[in-house]
Amino acid sequence: MGNRCNRFPWGNCGIDFYCGLDAMHEDAMHGISTKRENLMDKLNNKYRIPSARLQTWDYASAGLYFITICTKNRNHFFGEIEIGEMLLTGLGTLVQQEWLNTPSIRPDMHLQLGEFVVMPNHFHGVLDIGKNAFNTAVNRNSYKGVASANKYGPQSKNLGSILRGFKSAVTTFARKNNIGFNWQERYHDHIIRDYGECIRISNCIIHNIANWKDDRFYQGPPS
Repeated sequence: MGNRCNRFPWGNCGIDFYCGLDAMHEDAMHGISTKRENLMDKLNNKYRIPSARLQTWDYASAGLYFITICTKNRNHFFGEIEIGEMLLTGLGTLVQQEWLNTPSIRPDMHLQLGEFVVMPNHFHGVLDIGKNAFNTAVNRNSYKGVASANKYGPQSKNLGSILRGFKSAVTTFARKNNIGFNWQERYHDHIIRDYGECIRISNCIIHNIANWKDDRFYQGPPS
């Protein structure tokens, strides 16, 4: 399956950039596709964040987040790109499935998935944390004013806890299957501030496979 080349809002995006998916994943993808317009409506009407890195930002807050997680030393554990297609390994397929499962694993956080892609040595995704019982003023009062580096700070019912669980599930699978896999210790997060930024990030994700050799994380396949 190839990548689309035009710039378009999520509401019009196809799903053909999710390479290597089998039939059991397609229903989940269609479910994601039907929610993209809702995410964009939120950006137009609600999320107006003045800074991409607020030192006092509470990462349990409702909002859209762009995340990137790399493998240790950027080793190719998730597959290889051949003729414009991402060919997933078993571990790469597991990464994909665990991300698709994220909203159902944590229904109380009202999560929605935007665009995402599994690359040979990293993962990109857009995640919407909705309003929920854990990010109201009453329940999060004790977290007010806490610096929010993505490794430190409270890690309960927030972006950090979601990614910790996601990474842990992948690592557990690797250990059980004798795969010498490790994640890079940290991850990168970016708070999506407005509609235009969301379009730009989404299109970067969609075209990531086609633009692999120009990617900052590019490393050629093992010789």
